[in-house]
Amino acid sequence: MDEPVTERDESAPMGRPLDGVRILAVEQMAALPFATQLMARLGAEVVKVEHPSTGDSGRGSLPAVNDPDGRSVGATFLRNNLNKRSVAIDLKQPEGVDLVLRMARNFDVFGENFRAGTADRLGIGYEAVRAVHPAAVYLSVSGFGQDPASPYRDMGAYASIVEGMSGIYEFKRAPGRAPTANPVGALGDISSALFGTVGVLAALRQRDRTGIGQHVDVAMLDATVAMTDIVANFFSMGVEREWGSGVGIVDTFAASDGHFVLQCVREHHFAVLCAEIGRPELADDERLATRAGWQDHMDGLLRPAIETWSAGRTTEEAVAALSGAGMACGPSLTPGQVASDPHLAVRNMLVETMPGDAEAPVLVPGNPIKLSGVPEVEETRVPWLGEHTDDVMAVELGLDEAEVADLRARGVIGAA
Repeated sequence: MDEPVTERDESAPMGRPLDGVRILAVEQMAALPFATQLMARLGAEVVKVEHPSTGDSGRGSLPAVNDPDGRSVGATFLRNNLNKRSVAIDLKQPEGVDLVLRMARNFDVFGENFRAGTADRLGIGYEAVRAVHPAAVYLSVSGFGQDPASPYRDMGAYASIVEGMSGIYEFKRAPGRAPTANPVGALGDISSALFGTVGVLAALRQRDRTGIGQHVDVAMLDATVAMTDIVANFFSMGVEREWGSGVGIVDTFAASDGHFVLQCVREHHFAVLCAEIGRPELADDERLATRAGWQDHMDGLLRPAIETWSAGRTTEEAVAALSGAGMACGPSLTPGQVASDPHLAVRNMLVETMPGDAEAPVLVPGNPIKLSGVPEVEETRVPWLGEHTDDVMAVELGLDEAEVADLRARGVIGAA
C-alpha cells in the first residue's frame, strides 16, 4: 500500500538542493571549474586545490583585470570560480598528496580535470581516493576519457580541439571558407561540465541507496559530440554539410541598424515570409519549390528580396513583423546589447563581480537554473590563491598553527 503523501509546510525553508554536499576539486581552466561552480550555486561547498605558486592556469588567462591589491585575475578564472574556497598545496610533494587524501575522507565528491592518467601518477587517482573513502563520488573530466583503448587518451585538449574533432566546424563551414574555431566560446568545456554535473548527481543519488561511490568519467569529445548531435545523424542520412543540406533557411539578414536571425524550415512558414516581405509570388517560384531550393537560391534571390524589405526597418521592427506573423526570428545582438538586455536583467543572468580596470564591474553569467522553492543567493567573489589554506588545514585536518607554519616553511602548502 502506498505511503500517504505528506503536505509540505510552505512556510518552512527548503534550503538549496545540494546543501550538505562537499566537493574537493583539483581543477583548472574551465570544464571542471564550471561544473563545481554550478554545484556551488546549488548549495554545495567547494574547496579548490591549487598549486602554491601558479594556481589555476585560468588565473593567467586573457583578458585580465587587477584585483584591489594589484593581482592580475584572468577572465576564465573570473567566470568559473564564484562561491569557492582556495587551498594551495604542492601535489608534487608526497606530503602534499597525503594532505589531499586525508582531506578527501571528509568530502562527498572528489573532482579532477587533468589529462588522463595524470591524477594516478600524482597519487590522487580514483583508486587512491576510493582506498581512503569508498563512498566518494570521483569525477574525472578529460579530453578523451580514462579508457586506455581510446587512441586519443594521452592527448591534451582544450574546447576548440574537441569541437573540431566533433565535426561541427566542417559541418558548418561555408563553401570557399576555412573552418572557424571557437565560434560559440567554450562549447567543449561547458558541455563537459554539464554532463559531469549530471553524472555526479546521479552517482550521489545511487550512493544514497547503496552507500557506495563510483567513478564518473566524462570525455570532452564525447560531451561535444552529444551537443553537436546533428553532425553524425545528418551524415548517416546523406547530409555531410549544413550548406545545401535541404533543411531550409537558418541565416542572418541585415536590417537598417544591425542583423536579425531567421529560421524558416517549413513550407507554410516560407509562404508567410514571402507575404510579409511583399513578395508573395516567390512562394510559387519553381526554383524555390523545395527547402534545398531556398538554400541554393539564397544569395541570388532570397537574400536580396528579404534585405530589400528589411533595409527600411530597424532590427526591432523587422523582428516584430516576422515574429508577429508567427515566424521564428530574433535580433543578432552585439555584446553591448547583451550586457544591457532586459530579459537577462530580469533573470539575474549577468552577475557583477570585481571592478575592472575601467572601474566598471566585470560581468559573468549567472545561474541559468531557476528553482521555484529556492531563492537565489548572493554570489561570493572568486578566491585569491590559497586564501583559505590555513582555515581548511585547521578545520579539515585539525592542524595547529605550528604544524601549518612548518608545512608552509617546507613548501608543501602556499601562503594564505
